Amino acid sequence: MSKTNKAGFTLIEVLIVVVILAVLAATVIPQFTDSTTDAKKSSVLFNLHTLRSQIQLYRAHHDGKVPGATLSELTIATKADGTAGGSFGPYLSKLPVNNFTNSSAVKALTATATATDVDDTNGWLYNKSTGEVWINHSDLYTQ
Repeated sequence: MSKTNKAGFTLIEVLIVVVILAVLAATVIPQFTDSTTDAKKSSVLFNLHTLRSQIQLYRAHHDGKVPGATLSELTIATKADGTAGGSFGPYLSKLPVNNFTNSSAVKALTATATATDVDDTNGWLYNKSTGEVWINHSDLYTQ
């Protein structure tokens, strides 16, 4: 009588491979999570820089006046007095999105942004009297 050998893997071999793959996945997945957060942070900082520079350009064109509480003047052509229909602007095609809140909405403030102003819902915090703007995110509002 001859004994036939069947080709295949034993249960132990399959379990070892599964454990190795699980260890590799556990070390790689957190790195992807960190890179996503880093990309969001980089993008929102770029958008903040863009907003700040366009507010400054608006101020230069409008004798030091800042846009209104919603920053809507940045998206339309304005006259020197800030009303619609002039030859200045538009400075932005639309307000940029805060990638952490997925919102471009503006929360108007009357003073410098503090931790109590951050609600993580609106996109931006904006001081309508000074023209300062901040990211509406608990970790980034001081940027």
